[in-house]
Amino acid sequence: MDKQRTASSDSSPVAPATVADTRNFLIERSGRTFTPLGKTFIQNPDRTASSRRAPLAQFVTHRDHRGLLALLMLHTIISSGDHEDGWSASLPLPVWARAFATTATATDASAKSAATKILTRLQARHLIERRHGGPRAVVITLLSPDGSAEPYTRPIGAAATSRFIRLNHRFWTEEWDTHLSLPAVAMLLVALHEKPGFPLPTERMPAWYGWSADTAERGLRELRDNGLLHVERRTRTSPLSPTGLSTQNLYTLQAPFDPDTLTRDIAARTRTRP
Repeated sequence: MDKQRTASSDSSPVAPATVADTRNFLIERSGRTFTPLGKTFIQNPDRTASSRRAPLAQFVTHRDHRGLLALLMLHTIISSGDHEDGWSASLPLPVWARAFATTATATDASAKSAATKILTRLQARHLIERRHGGPRAVVITLLSPDGSAEPYTRPIGAAATSRFIRLNHRFWTEEWDTHLSLPAVAMLLVALHEKPGFPLPTERMPAWYGWSADTAERGLRELRDNGLLHVERRTRTSPLSPTGLSTQNLYTLQAPFDPDTLTRDIAARTRTRP
């Protein structure tokens, strides 16, 4: 599971673990193929509400790309609620910094400071709890993804408040987290929230998801340009349109975030599991 590097007397020094090394180890340790993320993080399930914005909107409107990726990573690697702190993980702060990729272009001190600031923002939004777990460890405990500060429970999809998306771990292993902008990541989560072949009039984005139509269009365009989203443009008769016609875009996620790819990945993991 872990890539062990060793050195002999006639070889070069052993390189320290990288961001990818740390992430891959933690992802593999989770024992899962995808990240289950509650849909209440993406959209308020109350269809009668005048605004259905949810915690995801705060990350988009505050341009908190690092914070969003860090939260996704936490939901990726915390896979058990059988700990003293519930759904939690305990790691030294420098390891959290590598998991959050704050070490890429920073000194050790700056990377740890950046990781601390990220965790502070997530805690202020009532999405995690944080405490010191020993001389060096920092314990992170997940809270409900709806930002209510309620304890986290495993999403099982039995009710609107417990439904979840499945974010393929290829998001990390194929480094889409580094390739996609904040609008694109947000719209990827929206696309996973919707059914395949979904219509999404972007002028409704402020009411439905909590950010602007322009941001949504930038994210959708980036997903399409990267081959991650298929757009089908349909024209239909519209008696009240000035031209008598109306058009509608239908969106469908493509590999590796489509359901078929995830199904194959789950099956492959099941076959190779000891």
